[in-house]
Amino acid sequence: MKLYLITGSLIILYFPLLSQNFLSKKKHKLPKELTEVSGLFHAAPDSLWWHNDGGHPAELFLTDSRGALLWKTPVPDALNRDWEDLTADDKGNLYIGDFGNNFNNRRDLTIYVFNPVSRHLDSIRFQYPDQQAFPPEPGSQNFDMEACFWFQDSLHLFSKNRLHRGNYYTKHYTLPAKPGIYTATFRDSLYLKKRVVTAAAISPDGRSVALLAYWFKPFLGFIPITPADIFVLTDYADTGFLKGKIKRKKGARCLWPTQFEALDYIDPSSVWIASERTILYKQKMRRRRVD
Repeated sequence: MKLYLITGSLIILYFPLLSQNFLSKKKHKLPKELTEVSGLFHAAPDSLWWHNDGGHPAELFLTDSRGALLWKTPVPDALNRDWEDLTADDKGNLYIGDFGNNFNNRRDLTIYVFNPVSRHLDSIRFQYPDQQAFPPEPGSQNFDMEACFWFQDSLHLFSKNRLHRGNYYTKHYTLPAKPGIYTATFRDSLYLKKRVVTAAAISPDGRSVALLAYWFKPFLGFIPITPADIFVLTDYADTGFLKGKIKRKKGARCLWPTQFEALDYIDPSSVWIASERTILYKQKMRRRRVD
């Protein structure tokens, strides 16, 4: 009983601290349709594109900067097997990453190229140069993908390593940003201690890259919490992003497992991040400074 009372007191004390960190004034609810938000592209100060994770309809959502739904559009002839990230080029084409690969056994990895104005849809089909088994041995299962952005006519992808069982390296691959069938080019890798990457974005000026990464861990030995951080890369040469200087910014600390899978820059010094809906939390977007 004494231990129970002490533990209960600690939990009561922890809740205000958690709320101060996790609930920012610069946060907004997302539409009820975005229950498993996993992709975000900040198109303009008051125009944000979103999509849901796998298993949902092949749809895109447009909101304003307060999370109010402006428009919802199907992506005709596309399938949302496991959509994980969203980016766009300088011609208005959206790139939808259907490359989620939890079991590391997919052979149909796809990035849809969709123009919301013309409604034209095309696709990029690809494979990894360093994957020979589907799936590989557990210790080599680093072919899940949840992070991607467009830059200089290429798509830059960052792998999500296996939570707890992996070695916490994210791998950087590139693909041409045009329809076709390709083998991705492996560029580099980066170790992020006890964090797996779920979203990536490059700043409007191209001078910094943000990787959103999270982990599950128990608080007090039995209460599951989800710490998420933003790793900001700067001072890199050309597109060698993972060789740049790195600083870590606190993203959120959430009591009860949830996933932070959406990220994009608002301006060079701040980003939006968003998390999925859970039993305790509604889906929300939150502004975070990264300078």
